[in-house]
Amino acid sequence: MNFELTEEQKMIRDMARKFAEREIKPVAAELDREHKHPAEICKKMGELGLMGVAISDAYGGAGMDYVCYALSLIEISKACASCGVIMSVCNSLYGFPVYAYGTEEQKLKYLRPVASGESLGCYGLTEAGAGSDPAKMLTTAVLKGDEWIINGTKRFITNGNVARYCVLAAVTDRAAGYKGISSFIVDFENTPGFHVGKVEEKLGINASGTAELVFEDARIPAENLLGKPGEGFKQMLTTLDGGRIGIASQAIGIGRAALEEAVDYSKTREQFNQPISSFQAIQWKLADMATQLDASELLVLRAAWLESNKKPYEKEAAMAKLLASDTAMWATVEGVQILGGYGYCKEYPMERHMRDAKITQIYEGTNEIMRLVIARNVLKNR
Repeated sequence: MNFELTEEQKMIRDMARKFAEREIKPVAAELDREHKHPAEICKKMGELGLMGVAISDAYGGAGMDYVCYALSLIEISKACASCGVIMSVCNSLYGFPVYAYGTEEQKLKYLRPVASGESLGCYGLTEAGAGSDPAKMLTTAVLKGDEWIINGTKRFITNGNVARYCVLAAVTDRAAGYKGISSFIVDFENTPGFHVGKVEEKLGINASGTAELVFEDARIPAENLLGKPGEGFKQMLTTLDGGRIGIASQAIGIGRAALEEAVDYSKTREQFNQPISSFQAIQWKLADMATQLDASELLVLRAAWLESNKKPYEKEAAMAKLLASDTAMWATVEGVQILGGYGYCKEYPMERHMRDAKITQIYEGTNEIMRLVIARNVLKNR
């Protein structure tokens, strides 16, 4: 088994690392403090191919594999988790379904602007009463002539307040249950009856907008259906599997930032006339953090390799997301503990990492759902 990265994978990882260190990390605290959308950073990420890493260059992407995507997303998230999730949504939740299920015309019109960084995309799935259970979805789409009429409200939509394009899930046949859900591409700037609702105040990832999407007899062209009617649920499951690789990568980036800062601090902070890094209690924390982060990254790279090679990866993506997010949360709490009082103050980035880590256990499938997905796969193979 060869664990060596290809030259292309090393190249994009190193490029993303240099860009993140130079352009993102110096302003990450300000972005968080001011809840400021990083528009210029997003544009530059698009120019570097980071908004469509695994999307063909024919549609504005970089034409690389999903391992490249995971490696580059880790580096961006290490500098700023908000920038990381914006990148993840554009690649995974918006870019993937349009790339996988869209027509040639749809890809040229709606994928190219997002993959190139010209515009941002989002994914409209969650509702107030439909999160882990999409069958409770209330948003509807009714075909009238050459238009779909959409009514409903989506909640907690990452990029919702800044995106131009959206892949939207809506019910087209209530009686058909899961098979009555369809997907649509929505151009917000050209959709009468649409507006952005509440923008959430959050614990973390504060430079990433999380918003309501409100549709009141909103009209979109009939040709904006993604795939066929009733295929939305199936598309959703595959899209979320890939999205979980993105969130796992984001979590690893957050955890690695916490580990690096804990190591640096432990070497300079002295107690009892010696650096605290000389104490076994601190060394064991650092050792456990490093081990769990490496284990998480290996799971992520396995899932990304499987996706790149068109092999089943549902279980592996869920495992990666589960372990990486739990590890990020735990590692950042340990990081705060190592820094002591400084870890609790905004003077140091550690408290931001802890706030940012929590959401990785929740979005794109809670970790309780991840355990159900894993268990279902384990049981059916026995």
